[in-house]
Amino acid sequence: MTKYFTMMSIRVACFVLMVLVQPYGWYTWLFAIGAVFLPYVAVVVANVAAAPASRAVAPERALERGTRPAEAPPGPAATGVIRIEERRPQGDAADGDHTQRDGAA
Repeated sequence: MTKYFTMMSIRVACFVLMVLVQPYGWYTWLFAIGAVFLPYVAVVVANVAAAPASRAVAPERALERGTRPAEAPPGPAATGVIRIEERRPQGDAADGDHTQRDGAA
């Protein structure tokens, strides 16, 4: 937030200097370029400033070891992590063969 605010303040200063500094010359174009492109740079810098991915810890690693009995299958109650999986019901055609099951031919 501080970096973004600082860069937006510089942008406002570029607008003001672009109008007030006389006579107009190459530096006027420099102020104009700063006023136009600083918002893009400020947003990129503000979004990159988040915590790096190397600090992220997988939820399974954050849990203490030995909290689950050896014979219990892993589940939400055992690990504290909820996993959603899709499974095809047994008896469904895996190759897309859709046959009528109600006896009609």
